[in-house]
Amino acid sequence: MANSQDNVKLSLAEWSLHRAIQTGKMTNLDFPRIARTQFNIGAIEYVSVLFDGKSSVEDLVYLQKLKNECDKYKVVSNLIMVDHEGDLGDTNLVKRNTAVENHYKWVQAAKFLGCHSIRVNAAGEGTTEEVQKAAIDGLSKLCEYASKFGINVIVENHWGNSSNPEWLIPVIQAVNKSNCGLLPDFGNFDKADRYVAVAQMMPYSKGVSAKSYEFDEHGNETKVDFKKMLEIVKKSGYKGYIGVEYEGVRLSEEDGIKATIELINRTYAR
Repeated sequence: MANSQDNVKLSLAEWSLHRAIQTGKMTNLDFPRIARTQFNIGAIEYVSVLFDGKSSVEDLVYLQKLKNECDKYKVVSNLIMVDHEGDLGDTNLVKRNTAVENHYKWVQAAKFLGCHSIRVNAAGEGTTEEVQKAAIDGLSKLCEYASKFGINVIVENHWGNSSNPEWLIPVIQAVNKSNCGLLPDFGNFDKADRYVAVAQMMPYSKGVSAKSYEFDEHGNETKVDFKKMLEIVKKSGYKGYIGVEYEGVRLSEEDGIKATIELINRTYAR
């Protein structure tokens, strides 16, 4: 079901199941099994805040258990979405450096699990120019560290300045490191035209998040034209995974994930 078309590779974003995890119906250790057995998806995208509080490679027992589950169900660890570790664009140098160092454990965990990237946020408070300058510094430092482990650092459009490609892309260009890139999310735009913005971001992308919210009676997403968006992704030459990230409330998490998978497979092939 999940990969009915040979030319699309799907991964499952763990945030699609955050309610099940936060209410104790499942844990992060269950994620590989559920991705494979319920959705037939063979790649997963972790969320740091859903890691059962196990946030460091110092807990190798936990990470090994998670890796074993991936191996058991033949699931690839794709990336880790990292949140709540401080702002990489903090205009205070001490706080910014602390945020950079807070991400080190996730770089190491990504390497251990076999991920290619960690997703970070280029957030900060101040003028757009001040935060941009700070984000360039924070990302540069983190990318330098992550390069030692062969891990990419990718920034998502995650509201604020980062949802404006005219602000975000110059940050990536200024960092100018091969392991620094973007993760376009179909949904996280406020003022920018989402289709224009994703097209601008795709040349720097090392991941894609196909965000969905609600569906109409024909199975189409009500806020995002998936056919149009996926055509932009295809035209860019992107060959990586497309992340299934259901964030709606009308459907259950399971049904929302399945609806998103079906929509991607149906529209990507056209």
